Amino acid sequence: MPRNSLKQTRNIGFIAHIDAGKTTVSERVLFFAGRIHKLGTTDDGNTALDWMDQERERGITITSAATACSWGEWDINIIDTPGHVDFTAEVERSLRVLDGGVVVFDAVAGVQPQSETVWRQADKYNVPRICFINKMDKIGGDYYHAIETIVDRLGGNPVAIQLPMGAEDNYRGVIDLVEGKSYTYLDDSGDFEEGGVPDEYQEEFDSRRQDMIEKVAETDDALLEKFLMEEEISVEELKGAIRRATISYKMVPVLSGTALKNKCVQPLLEAVGAYLPSPLDVPSVQGTVPGNDEEELERKASFDEPFAALAFKTVTDPFIGRLVYFRVYSGSAKSGSSVLNTVTGDRERLGRIVKMHADQREEVDEVFAGEIAAAVGLKDTSTGETFCDLENPILLEKIEFPDPVVSVAIEPKARADQDKLSDALVKLSDEDPTFRVQYDEETGQTVMSGMGELHLEILTDRMVREFKVEANVGRPRVAFRETIRKNTTAEGKFVRQSGGHGQYGHVIIEMEPLERGEGVQFENMIRGGAIPTEYISSVEDGVRGALNNGPKSGFPVIDLLVRLIDGTYHDVDSSKVSFEIAGSMAARTAVNRCNPVVLEPVMTLEVVTPEDYLGEVIGDLGRRRASVESIDAQNDTQIVKASLPLAESFGYANDLRSITQGRAGYSMEFDRYLEAPESVVEAQSV
Repeated sequence: MPRNSLKQTRNIGFIAHIDAGKTTVSERVLFFAGRIHKLGTTDDGNTALDWMDQERERGITITSAATACSWGEWDINIIDTPGHVDFTAEVERSLRVLDGGVVVFDAVAGVQPQSETVWRQADKYNVPRICFINKMDKIGGDYYHAIETIVDRLGGNPVAIQLPMGAEDNYRGVIDLVEGKSYTYLDDSGDFEEGGVPDEYQEEFDSRRQDMIEKVAETDDALLEKFLMEEEISVEELKGAIRRATISYKMVPVLSGTALKNKCVQPLLEAVGAYLPSPLDVPSVQGTVPGNDEEELERKASFDEPFAALAFKTVTDPFIGRLVYFRVYSGSAKSGSSVLNTVTGDRERLGRIVKMHADQREEVDEVFAGEIAAAVGLKDTSTGETFCDLENPILLEKIEFPDPVVSVAIEPKARADQDKLSDALVKLSDEDPTFRVQYDEETGQTVMSGMGELHLEILTDRMVREFKVEANVGRPRVAFRETIRKNTTAEGKFVRQSGGHGQYGHVIIEMEPLERGEGVQFENMIRGGAIPTEYISSVEDGVRGALNNGPKSGFPVIDLLVRLIDGTYHDVDSSKVSFEIAGSMAARTAVNRCNPVVLEPVMTLEVVTPEDYLGEVIGDLGRRRASVESIDAQNDTQIVKASLPLAESFGYANDLRSITQGRAGYSMEFDRYLEAPESVVEAQSV
């Protein structure tokens, strides 16, 4: 059995915008919890969780890393996630299996673009969170301004549960507004003195604590009644109310510190245990009977329930082969036991089970509900798939990932390396659901697609380092899409007679445009058996297959509704294949009639630049077809927010560095698809 019960287990992730100090925070958490005994820094490239060579060289997190530690009575399983938008899939799959999150913010910048993305992802998976305002020692660091940005840009309900003592170079600790304790750090060692409220902070403490109690009371009827009656509220009552409000998404506790200077990490660990949920505090995981989406099932976080787990990550380990990370939602499983993959229907052997500490492995004999582990032996289980007890099958909700937006052609430098390249591409696409590989029959090229230039650059570098294959990579190409402008009706009829049984499929469809982001929807409107039920799915397969290649650019057609309204069949000659072909014919005809247009991906861009270079930055954006949405002053810098077509973003990092002498920075993420000018489409097709 695990050391502690489920009640003392915390499954948390650190999430943030790039450069908010997230990896430094997680490094200090592990150090002060006794999990590691030597502190590393991202600048020195020696942190425990950034273990990849590329991470250490670039000073950024590329892949999510799992580890665990203990603090007081709590067992804390931790996933450290990337901050760069190109690796947002790592955040997505991590949040899917976590119970709570620590969102790290820069005390100067507050909420930044990728902060908004990870916040939305946490909302999507209903992950309760606390906020840590980091880098309080920086010039311009402002705890309460950062909290205001959480309200203004995220629509959250942040509640300060600490009062910072000092700021910038004079930042020396915090006062806990809940317990009335001060944590004073005399130097950068991490050692602190615990005491009461210093006299010079007593007045502000009383005011801030009253504000905090009022905000917490608004989330709790029993506490509100005591507050209005001006009755004494105990520390235990207050902590209980904060915990309940956090778990129910009614508020987000906010703390402060400076991880690099080793200040206020211990109070953060206390808050993780006190306010973030255990597996027992979050709703039981929901699933369905495999093959029957209508019949719902539930698995409680209990050792006594049947075993159920979700695979959320796969990696290729050079020493032990394919490693599958998973979260156990119920029951337990021993190494060597057999499990059922309810997506593929395959029986698999759960070989060696390991607990991970970044790239280090610790073998265990058994895993239990609430734990995060990895397994060797699950040869056919991929990211997002469920595996469970053989006798009690359940299918958990899969993880959805965004489609890639940038593509490049790739070929080995030496013809003899073609097989090595193919093997590397297969293994990398298995690891990363946002990395796609396809063979273009028209050009004879292998095309790989990802979330951005950096994403593809890292993967190309990994091919050299890990798979010993060098490749020639073409210039980046934009992943366009097509859509339609009007409604139409179309017919598809496939008839072949070649003696004996022939082929007969006949369908009539309606097609109409949808709003951006609604994807491709298919509705079966057949009544009275005009087309037998067993052929309907084949029609849909044919329609969707045809929409994968639009008539204008060859890219997928999106954001439309297809209704199957009528058709005919032949008792002898009809087959699934004939109806699939008929569906494909009807869809191609309909798209051509609907005035198809090409869409291009558009990114949201935020540039932080010294005021001296604002004119050059704006001028460069104008030449790139960008639409500037706002310019805001913050201290001595200007923050430019704009929409930038992806096709115009290539090489932006170097150009921005050049025109601002390396003093500006930017962040960018995918926003939406908009109609592309013909000239852009033609330029990309050259």
